[in-house]
Amino acid sequence: MDLDVDSVRTARTRADLALAPGERFLAGGTFLYSEPLPPGVTGLVDLLGLGWEPWTIDGGGLRVSATCTVEEVRAGLGALGARSGPYRGLGIAQPCADALLLSFKVAHTATVGGNLSLALPAGAMVSLFAALGASVLVWAPGGGARVESLTSFVTGPGETTLADGEVLREVRVPASALGARTAFRKIALTPLGRSSAVVTGLRAEETARLVLTASVPRPVPLEVAPGDHAALDRALDAVTEWFDDPHGAPDWRAAVTRGLAHEVLEELA
Repeated sequence: MDLDVDSVRTARTRADLALAPGERFLAGGTFLYSEPLPPGVTGLVDLLGLGWEPWTIDGGGLRVSATCTVEEVRAGLGALGARSGPYRGLGIAQPCADALLLSFKVAHTATVGGNLSLALPAGAMVSLFAALGASVLVWAPGGGARVESLTSFVTGPGETTLADGEVLREVRVPASALGARTAFRKIALTPLGRSSAVVTGLRAEETARLVLTASVPRPVPLEVAPGDHAALDRALDAVTEWFDDPHGAPDWRAAVTRGLAHEVLEELA
C-alpha cells in the first residue's frame, strides 16, 4: 500500500529520536504496510540508521537490539541453540521464529522490536523472550531509560507500557537462561494458520517456568515444580481470560493450551 505521510527521516543518533508532532517510529515496517496508518500520523522516523548490532552475548547474557530481524533470530540465535552446550536455551529461537510463518522477504525485514511493540497475542518473539525471562530496555525522551520484564511490558492485544516518544532499545536475556533446558509447543487451526496457542517453557534448577501466549490476551507466566502436573492444572484453572478471534474460540483455546502445557512440563521434567 502507499503510505500517505509528509516525511520519512532516518535517525543517526539518539538525539534524532525526538519526535515532532505527528511522527512515529519505524523499524522493519512490514506490519505498517499491511494496515492503514493510525489517524494523525504524518511522519516516520526510521530506527535502522542507528546501526545497532543485531545481538551480542557476553558474561552478562544475551542482548538483542530492537532492530534485529526475525531472520537473524532464526538463523543466528537458532543456530547457537541447535548445539548442545552453553546456549541450548536458545533451542526454541528457531521454532518461535518459524511460528510467525513469514515469507522470505518479510522475515528479513520484520524486527524483534516491531513484533514486541505490536503486542499481538500470537507475537512469537513475545513467546520466545518471555520464556527466557527477558527484560526490555526502553529509552525515554530526554535521555532517560527504564528496564522492565517483558511479561509486564505487554499488557494486552496491541498494548504495551510504551509511552509517547519512548523507544524499545533492546531485549536482555539473563545468562542463566542461555544454558537452560527449554521447550516449545504450538497449535493452529490450519497447518499454515496463525498460532492459536503457544506454550514455551524453561527449566531452572528447582522450577519449571511456562509461558502461555496466542491463546491469551497477554503473556501468562506460570511457575511450578518440575514434573508437578497437578500444580500445573491448578495454575491453569486460575487463568480466566482466553483470547477470542477467528483463529480459535476461548473454550477450545483453553483446552488445547492445557494439553500443550502438560507436554512442555513433561519435556522439562
